Amino acid sequence: MKTRILSEEDLRACVPNDPDALSAIENGFTWLLEGRVEMPPIMHFDVAARKEVDVKGAVVRGEPAFAIKIASGFYDNPARGLASCSSSFVILDSETGMTRAICVDNGYLMDLRTGLAGAVSVKHMARKSASRLGVIGTGTQARWQARCINLVRPLTKIVAFGRNTDALATYCAEMTQELGVPVEAASSPAKVLSSTDMTVTTTPSKQPLVTANMIPPGHHITAMGSDMPGKRELAPNCLERADIIGCDDIDQCLNNGELQQLSGQRDTVVPLGALTSGAVHLDRPDHAISICDLAGTGVQDTAIALLALDRAEEAGLGTLVN
Repeated sequence: MKTRILSEEDLRACVPNDPDALSAIENGFTWLLEGRVEMPPIMHFDVAARKEVDVKGAVVRGEPAFAIKIASGFYDNPARGLASCSSSFVILDSETGMTRAICVDNGYLMDLRTGLAGAVSVKHMARKSASRLGVIGTGTQARWQARCINLVRPLTKIVAFGRNTDALATYCAEMTQELGVPVEAASSPAKVLSSTDMTVTTTPSKQPLVTANMIPPGHHITAMGSDMPGKRELAPNCLERADIIGCDDIDQCLNNGELQQLSGQRDTVVPLGALTSGAVHLDRPDHAISICDLAGTGVQDTAIALLALDRAEEAGLGTLVN
């Protein structure tokens, strides 16, 4: 068997931010609910101060291949002119274990699948009429979440907050031009929530940025920055105030996500797979407050990698090596 080497350019060509990619991520959540997924805990390495590596992956029974992703976060890289985060994927054949493809995506597939997971949470949990998006953070995922959420809730306005005023100004200018939607800077997280219908938090904060008194009736929050013990973007009273709580994977979020703070029963949490599969039909009153906790799962990596492999093979992209 030959191995297909796929560059970032190849992957951008065959897996754009489109409805098919969104459906692939929805399938990943459904596979989890169906019990078809073998997904080990995240393997985490602290390489040095401000340098970390995570390894995620998942096998999906009945699928022809599966992916293992190596993701790095070296947070002093911008001073070197490099991105803080990067990744690569190894796609293995489910029958033989041989390497079918190596995706040198430089973070592209990882960023796309993370943004699409946020879009899935909004699609299934936010009010249908929601069109004004709040964004807390100004980094890579602040961009990808807005792009992907725009697939499921065509946006009329974005309000963003970031501690670095220069980065915030750049974000507002770039996203206004890219999406054709007015993007305004806010002076605080409270201002973000008070002027929008839904908010996504995208920071690695260890101190809460959002408290319960900031959340208006009818608001939806997707919290995706907390992915390791000790990180938190929401104060515990946010979960207490929420009428509906969802997440990508309950066990992982209880360990790594905002659900570390959960004081109630885990049975009250709705896994996104229950919504994507149709097993649960969410009755969401317009005044209800909903929160979705996304810690990032290995099955999302396999889902986006399978789509990339299928499209790359069909288009003949990449370089084949023995």
